[in-house]
Amino acid sequence: MGAFAALFLTTFALALLSAAHADPDLLQDLCVADLSSGVKVNGYPCKNPTSIGPDDFFFHGLAKPGLTNNTVGSIVTAANVEKIPGLNTLGVSMSRIDYAPGGVNPPHTHPRASEIVYVLEGELEVGFITTANVLITKRIKKGDTFVFPRGLVHFQKNFGTVPAAVITAFNSQFPGTQSMAMALFTSSPTVPDDVLTRAFQIGTKEVQKIKSKLAHKK
Repeated sequence: MGAFAALFLTTFALALLSAAHADPDLLQDLCVADLSSGVKVNGYPCKNPTSIGPDDFFFHGLAKPGLTNNTVGSIVTAANVEKIPGLNTLGVSMSRIDYAPGGVNPPHTHPRASEIVYVLEGELEVGFITTANVLITKRIKKGDTFVFPRGLVHFQKNFGTVPAAVITAFNSQFPGTQSMAMALFTSSPTVPDDVLTRAFQIGTKEVQKIKSKLAHKK
């Protein structure tokens, strides 16, 4: 599939996602985020319109693969309001995920957005878990798309022998990401060991071992 077709599909996906906004609707043409402001609101305050320029709406970071030489074998490059201030109040964002062979984007959630992925290269096993504890999973390849509903735990794994990559779209300017493992084992203050031992039916030594391994990834 050509670059134009891939761009069209991604743009169409963003339009579909934005039709059901996760973020509040905008009340003006634009509200470029003032990332330096100390004012805390639901989003970001607007920059002075006289200081707005084209770079507020531009980001080159999705053009090339990210480095995947880490413990999980994947890297996420976000294109959200923190990278593109012009996204403020628009209710959309994107990211690129690159995977080494065998790499995993570990189980996580996006509390503020649904997500749709478009496979640029490679083959992935993807899935999400419903609140009824049912796993919905599928193998997808170059040119395929898959949707992860808002707030549900989901994952991706490159089961191929070559690198893989996807472009993702969200119906939020800042969807948020919460890794299951990192949230449970590296929070501050920490989740009590006795809670984790009972929840996972493992011993305290195993809990401490997991915490120690994950602490180095923060």
